Order: sequence, then structure tokens, then C-alpha cells
Amino acid sequence: MNAERLLQHYEKIADAPDAIARLRRFILDLAVRGKLVPQDSGDEPACQLLAKMRKERQRQVELGTLRRATVIEFGADHVFQFEEPKGWCWVTANDVWEFENGDRSKNYPSRDHFISDGVPFVNAGHLMNERVSFDGMNYISEEKFNNLSGGKLRKGDQIYCLRGSLGKHAVYSFDRPAAIASSLVILRPMLSESVPFLKLYLSSDIAFSMLKRYDNGTAQPNLSSANLKLFEIPLPPLAEQYRIVAKVDELMALCDELEAARTEREAKRDRLAASSVARLNNPDPETFRDDARFALDALQALTARPNQIKQLRQTILNLAVRGKLVPQDPSAEPAEELLKRIAAERDSLVRQKEIRRDAPLEPVSARDCPHVIPSSWTWGRVGDAVLFTQYGTSQKSHVSQSGVPVLTMGNIQDGSVIWGNDKRIPESSDDLPALYLKKFDLLYNRTNSAELVGKTGIYLGQSEARTFASYLIRLRPSLSYSDPLYLNVAMNAPCFRETQIVPFIKKQTGQANVSGSALKNMLIPLPPLAEQHRIVAKVDDLMAICDQLETGLTSADETRKKLLDALLAEALALVETAALQEAAE
Repeated sequence: MNAERLLQHYEKIADAPDAIARLRRFILDLAVRGKLVPQDSGDEPACQLLAKMRKERQRQVELGTLRRATVIEFGADHVFQFEEPKGWCWVTANDVWEFENGDRSKNYPSRDHFISDGVPFVNAGHLMNERVSFDGMNYISEEKFNNLSGGKLRKGDQIYCLRGSLGKHAVYSFDRPAAIASSLVILRPMLSESVPFLKLYLSSDIAFSMLKRYDNGTAQPNLSSANLKLFEIPLPPLAEQYRIVAKVDELMALCDELEAARTEREAKRDRLAASSVARLNNPDPETFRDDARFALDALQALTARPNQIKQLRQTILNLAVRGKLVPQDPSAEPAEELLKRIAAERDSLVRQKEIRRDAPLEPVSARDCPHVIPSSWTWGRVGDAVLFTQYGTSQKSHVSQSGVPVLTMGNIQDGSVIWGNDKRIPESSDDLPALYLKKFDLLYNRTNSAELVGKTGIYLGQSEARTFASYLIRLRPSLSYSDPLYLNVAMNAPCFRETQIVPFIKKQTGQANVSGSALKNMLIPLPPLAEQHRIVAKVDDLMAICDQLETGLTSADETRKKLLDALLAEALALVETAALQEAAE
């Protein structure tokens, strides 16, 4: 598994989402299995290295610097994760480290003991990228440190996290004294020369597989020092450890280069995508046609991640409500006439006493208009563009097999109204039949979190079959003089949210609210009716392309993952074959 071979493989799976991370894990796995560098029969066997570690422990016990520890042996029937290479031996963590827990007595430092500067008090959050970070470090006084019964760090100690961020680890490489929190344990190596290899081991999948053996199954992952002492470690000869660490460093540096190249490649793609989207969202009349053609031709190249497709969807909606998505028809009746016809239809409903007459809304002034629209379009207030608005039912709903389903804010998703809610109210409710939904009603969410309040969806289900909750507002469009699907597009456009919803959000008791009164006064751009239909058709076509792009991304990612699996398996097979040939020779 040399650098050239790795490069050859990488070119085939470069855009797999986790390619580099998996390559790093694969390298570590080969390293701790003895498959990354060849064995040398002239190396001192690892069993002699183990004897040196035990001798060093005994020496320190006799000096009084260590307590006598029980030797842990593997049982005769113990099954190891793999057969150790020639010259290696399996050892326990108890053999290679002395364990020192943090102080857990009444002397344990609390927040009240922290000071602005002093002796570092290291917790799991300070273990960053296998190093101890002093960002946000807590400090205790020297007096407090001196009173601790354990958990005092020395330069060269390894630190391991036993709770919470289980398995995080770092080497303490500083001369200054420090202490550890009770969630950590100090792993003090019997021979400092083995620290670089042991660091690789703790980062490997082999070590993480050991964690699963001692998983307590609770919501808060927990491991004891006694569990950790039982970890099985594949120990190479010391000379081979050096060769392994050097090869890992070489390959990880190569991974760093590949990662930097990928980051730069994605950054260029992001800049190009952002530039194209910006030109479309702020169109220049002289260059818009060329900008739009470039964006469409480059769609596949510009969209490599789901968030880029989301930006593309939002751009399509913005173009739709600016009159940039389909051509205008000079012979079309101006949209102002639609508002007059909707008003006449509303008056008819009032005379028939089907709805109440609302106070007239303020006329739209030129300075209120959020952006430029074609001359045949008009700006109207939402309350004038629909027949009426109405709050939902306040009646308590219950999970039931019978009754009328009540749609809630969770049923509005991505501009659509979905159903499946088990909560219902009786058919005999006083709110019915007045609050039955009809096909093409719009539902507006007036209360939610700040980022979700104001979301709107169109109901395309069966009429007279469902109702809606009080924190939703129903908008009943005119089916004769408006296209409800266009109104839904317009109310879901990012520019509508930015200019008509966000400025009116009010926060109350942890929730955000945009009132029904504010909703009726919001401004919406209205094209002639025939153009509304054409816009909806074009939006549907372009959203279908976005769907295809998303499906293509998912399929491509799955293909790359499968190819990556195959290539790593092939690489491992090549290593195995080389090892067998070497053994035969």
C-alpha cells in the first residue's frame, strides 16, 4: 500500500463524501495489523519488548514510584481480532501503561475553584485532534493542585476519555504541570519510545472495536479504568513501530494534500455556483439571458452537494416572482384587472353572507414595492389577492380512529400540505363545516420557531375531509381569477420571506409569531392569469430537474462508496498476497 497505489485508487473515488476519512482509517487499520510495512526477522521480538516493560514496572515498584499491579493474562480460549504477524505479540493495556485516575475525593475541583490563570485543569473538551488545546482552559491554584490525590499530568503522558466523548485521546506534550477531570484517565507509558505507535492504536478501528465490548448500553457512554486495562493491543517490535509510524506519517501527509486539493476544488465550485446564483437573483437585463443559459448548461457541474441544489430551488422561485422565468405576453390582460375581479367575487360572497366584510387594506405605494416586476404585473396585498383568510380550530384534538383529522404546522413541508396526523376532533364540532379544508386552500403557519414561522403550503387533498389547527391560517384563493399554485410559489419564494415575513416576526414565550393582520398586508407580485399558469408549469419542470439532480447525487455517492469499498478490499487483498509471498520466500 504505497503512496502511488493510494493516489491511483483515490482518483477513482475522489468525490465520495467520506473518501479521505475512510482512507485515513484504512491506513491506521493496516498499520496496527502489521500490513503497512514489511516485518524484519532481525528485529528484536515484541515479547522481549513486553519483558522490558514489565521489568520497568517492577523497577518503579521497588523504587516506590508505582504501586504493585496484578498482571493480567489472556485466557487460553481468548479469541483475538486477528492473527498477530511474526515477531508481534498480543498484550493488555495494563502491560503498556500505568493508569492514574483523576482525583474523585472531596478535593475534586469544582467551578468555584477555577481561576483566571494557574495550573491547567484538563477536561474532555480540551482534547482536540489528539492534542491538548488550551482554548477555553480552566485553571486551578497550585495549592488546590498540590492537594489532589491523583490525576496529575506529566509531559509525555497519554490522556483517554472514559465518559461522554468516549475514546477521545491526546498526548500531553507540555512541561508545565496540569491535572485531569474525573472523566479522563492518565495512561503513563512504561516505555516512552512506544508512545507514537500506541497513539496510532488508540485512533484505530481496532481500539474502537474494543469499546463495543464494554458498552454499558446507557444514554451516557461510560468506561472504567478496569475495562480499559483489559484492552487487547497488537504490539510490534520496537524497530517496526518506528517504521510503521514513519509510513503512517508519510501517508497521512499525502491525505492532507488530497484533502487540501479537494477543499480547493470544492471552494472553486462553490464560488462559481454562488456567482451564477447571485447573477440570477440580481439580474442585469443586458446579460440575464446569457447568465441564465450558462447556469442551465452548467447545472450538473455546479451542483455537487444537496445544499447547492437547495440554493438552485430558491433561485428558481425568486426568478419566478420577478417575471424572469417565462416570457410575457404583450396582449395579456393586465394583472390589475384580476384584483378587481377577485374583489367583485369577494363582494358576492359577502352579500351571500358566506364571509364577513373586512376593512379595506391600504393601497400599495411605489416605495413599498420590494423589487421590479414586468409592466403587465401588479403588486397586491395578500388579503386582496385571496377571497378571505381564516384562523383554524382551537378545539382540543385527540388521537382517535374516528372524527376529522386536524392538520398542524408539522403538516406543512416544502410548500406542500401533507397528512397523516392521528389527532382528530368530532364531526359534530361547532367549528365544522365552516373550517373544512377545500382543495387548493393555502395554509400559512403563523406561530413556530423563528426560522419556520411563515411557511406556507397548498392543500391538494380531498375537500371537506380535514380541518386545521388555530396556529395555522387558511387562505381561500379565487379559482376563477388566480392560480393557487402560483400564489403558493410566490409565498414560498425567498424574497417574499426576506421582505414580507422576517420584518414582522414577533417573539413571544420562546415562539415566533407573524399575525393574520400582518399576513393580509403582505405584498405579493401578481402576473396576468395565463402567465401564472405558465410560471407554475415552468417551476414544475425546473423542480423536476432539481429532483433528478438530487437523485443523481445520491446514486453517484452510493456508486462511489461501493467503488471505494471495492478498492479498499482490493488493496487489502494485495497486501495479504504480498505477505503470503514474502512468508513463502
